[in-house]
Amino acid sequence: MGQWASAFVKLFRLRRPVRILMVGLDAAGKTTILYKFKIGETISTIPTIGFNVETVEYRNLEFTMWDVGGQDKIRSLWSYYYQGTNAVIFVVDSSDRERMIEDTEEHKSARTELHKLMSDPELADAHLLVYANKQDLPGAMTVSELTKALDLDKIRSRHWFVQGACATTGDGIYEGLDWLAGIISKTK
Repeated sequence: MGQWASAFVKLFRLRRPVRILMVGLDAAGKTTILYKFKIGETISTIPTIGFNVETVEYRNLEFTMWDVGGQDKIRSLWSYYYQGTNAVIFVVDSSDRERMIEDTEEHKSARTELHKLMSDPELADAHLLVYANKQDLPGAMTVSELTKALDLDKIRSRHWFVQGACATTGDGIYEGLDWLAGIISKTK
């Protein structure tokens, strides 16, 4: 009888697996957000050269979060992480207005990288959560300014949401995860 009860309890504790790809330009706060979710603390980070991967249990879901570095030279490697992705978390430094929309010879803007990412057929079914990170910094773009700057209204083929956040304090990051968990639960 005890084994049956134990198996019954395990059945209801099962969490549905969800693959999340977290990307964005370098120094946007991706790794800080990842470890705020994982351990609930702000840790000192260094630029991610490859990737970090952590499993985060939230609601009835088990998120496997792939935090991939955002330096110019390694963005071309993002596509190796697309297969099986249920959602993309795109993190932007909302105080870095220049890199939001201005492409240069050396650097692509956050807007260009986001639209390139979202146009890939392997991510056709992936939901999009954009964290407008670093809202605590002077001159940070509001959510509506950032939505317009990133041309998110042009993305009509998927569910998307922009959440203002401050990774170091945790402000807004769980609200974004709530939206993501809700939309995945409805569609998966």
